[in-house]
Amino acid sequence: MIEQTYPVVWDLDRFFEGGSSSPSLRSHLDEVKGKLSSFDAKLQDFNSPTSIADVSIIEQTIEQLKDIATNLSEAGAVIGCFMAQDTTDKQAALLEGEIGSLYARFSSQMLTIQQVLSKTEESVWEDLLQTPELSSFAFVLNEWREEAKRMLSEKEEDIITKLEVDGYHSWGQLYDLLVGDIRIKLTIDGEVKEMSVGQVNNLSSHEDATIRKESFEALEAAWTDKEEFFAKTLNHIAGFRLAVYEKRGWNSVLEEPLHINRMSEQTLDAMWGAISKNKAPFVEYLNKKSAMLGEKQMHWYDLEAPVSTSTEKMDYQQGAEFILKHFKEFGPKLESFSRNAFEKGWIEAEDRPNKRPGGFCTGMPVSEESRIFMTYSGSMSNVSTLAHELGHAFHSYALRPVHWMNRQYAMGVAETASTFAEMIVADAAVKEATTDDEKIALLEDKIQRSVAFFMNIHARFLFETRFYEERKNGIVSAARLNDLMVAAQQEAYGDALDTTHPHFWASKLHFYITGVPFYNFPYTFGYLFSLSIYAKAISEGANFEEKYIALLQDTAVMSVEDLAMKHLNEDITQEAFWIKGIDLCIQDVKEFIQLTNAKG
Repeated sequence: MIEQTYPVVWDLDRFFEGGSSSPSLRSHLDEVKGKLSSFDAKLQDFNSPTSIADVSIIEQTIEQLKDIATNLSEAGAVIGCFMAQDTTDKQAALLEGEIGSLYARFSSQMLTIQQVLSKTEESVWEDLLQTPELSSFAFVLNEWREEAKRMLSEKEEDIITKLEVDGYHSWGQLYDLLVGDIRIKLTIDGEVKEMSVGQVNNLSSHEDATIRKESFEALEAAWTDKEEFFAKTLNHIAGFRLAVYEKRGWNSVLEEPLHINRMSEQTLDAMWGAISKNKAPFVEYLNKKSAMLGEKQMHWYDLEAPVSTSTEKMDYQQGAEFILKHFKEFGPKLESFSRNAFEKGWIEAEDRPNKRPGGFCTGMPVSEESRIFMTYSGSMSNVSTLAHELGHAFHSYALRPVHWMNRQYAMGVAETASTFAEMIVADAAVKEATTDDEKIALLEDKIQRSVAFFMNIHARFLFETRFYEERKNGIVSAARLNDLMVAAQQEAYGDALDTTHPHFWASKLHFYITGVPFYNFPYTFGYLFSLSIYAKAISEGANFEEKYIALLQDTAVMSVEDLAMKHLNEDITQEAFWIKGIDLCIQDVKEFIQLTNAKG
């Protein structure tokens, strides 16, 4: 019996009352502008340190930087929430443009600091990093110094940063507007409904095959109708990025994403190599599933189709309680944190029109709270997504005792925390199954995630790498983008697909995110990395929670290779590490095949 009723709409008034027209938000933005101006003036006199006596100046600069960054992020996160909850909010769109300009100013200031520090004499630099004031920031400060050396001159980088506002980031914002404007009419249960992209996406797991097919075709038609707009947007985002890379002398399009993720190319190659060599069981699963659905080969629109009539829906309250129950079995801190998130209205879950598709978690560093966005329709996949985003939020919570300088973790380890939380719930659901039918359905939900990370994400990676190579030679047409995507999907899915999704490049927000290039492989990294953490959690029981928090607190102060060695004693530059995680996923496939074969 559900005793607690959790709100399904988030509370944003906690930060700035009055929505996108909030007077307090206006005041906050004006205050941030003032702080940026004051900091500009201060940086006029910021010079490269010449001795250890300059440590106090650097320390003060870091603290001022922290103050601006956290206040800027607070406003940016809330404005992002306004945009997500209502894509028709015109005032929020104006604020998004304004906050983008403020971020550009802040980026220029960061660049100035990095450039100035990079000119410090080596012996002085080493002495400074030994001081009590700066020793805990050594990794990040060295990273800044090295990053500055990879860049152009301060003046040139400042020009690029200013041009990014209207010539780069604005293209990503245009994509959001284009998608938000799409409305699709579908007949569901005899009733014609006008739906947003996010709502139609939720029909991919509908039990009715006709609805799955019709919703997929309606979306594909919508992407086709606007394909020239999306192609132009994607080409200009890539074109700007490539022009900057060329000026900096960066030959590989992976240089920036690998640097951002604190990952070596050897690690990335080992991960994809291990996956590519172990796809056969997942192809077998897809073939088995298509046969169970009465098809000769897998259709794209059937990838998330339920395979058992025993699949039960969980309303939001039930889903929340299920998550809390199993988080508690892992550790009390994860459970109490998540309960607070549910009770205090940190989560936007309502299924309604005009919401942005997808889900995310964003942090408010001043308030030290998070907000989670999704559209909840009651599937087990929705429950997993909710757990996933709570994992992100818990990561931020674990870092609360850590200084802002050491909180800027990369996406790969961010996805580790989220997929770890998701795994707790998915594994628990399978173990609680009372019938073979229920176990098959829940196992299939787990395997779907493996397919997503090993095949769907791989297809995105293959597509994006090839698209960028072709973009170096000029604009890539919408038709060619379709061809590249189909080829990537067929390769990544081991030729298991009959029907592909040619316009996936247009439908997937991640290709249009300008803040983080190659927003794909870190998901797979996080998934497999979290499997190793999960294995340790199972073997050590409730005592592992504190070790897990310690790992999360290290995620922004070392490379992923060092993080794995320190906390897991594993060398992730070798395929052997990744194969161990893949083998655990293959066990799910074997059990699924065995159970379904037994049923005949």
